[in-house]
Amino acid sequence: MFAALPLLLLPVLAYNLIALTLAGGFNSVEASIRLTEPLFGIAMTSKVEWPVNLGDILMAAGLIVLFIELLKSTTSRRTAIVNHALSMLLFVACLVEFLLAPAFATSTFFLLTLMVLLDVLAGFIVTIVTARRDVGFGNDQV
Repeated sequence: MFAALPLLLLPVLAYNLIALTLAGGFNSVEASIRLTEPLFGIAMTSKVEWPVNLGDILMAAGLIVLFIELLKSTTSRRTAIVNHALSMLLFVACLVEFLLAPAFATSTFFLLTLMVLLDVLAGFIVTIVTARRDVGFGNDQV
């Protein structure tokens, strides 16, 4: 059952938890400030410090999870179809939050929403290509 859940739900849930902790909750306009405040710095070999913020961490987690989701979309099990449907619902939820809740009107959440959309598109495209291959459409066999 858990194999069907889209993993991109994790960074989206993390963002939702961050938004809930803001003063004003989902109606807060302070989300971009919280996401861009440096949490720590990493000393680079070029003698400068790279400031890492919460938005960077969410984006890195989202990219790693997107890679895993793309690998999962290549399977042709029944759970993949459920995963695609749940990913579509997650995209709709992200889009609604982005458009209607002030705390979600940030570049970080927009990029997370874009990752969810890419997961949806990749899942459907891979499923269609696999189905066409299995049925034999597009083959030049005589």
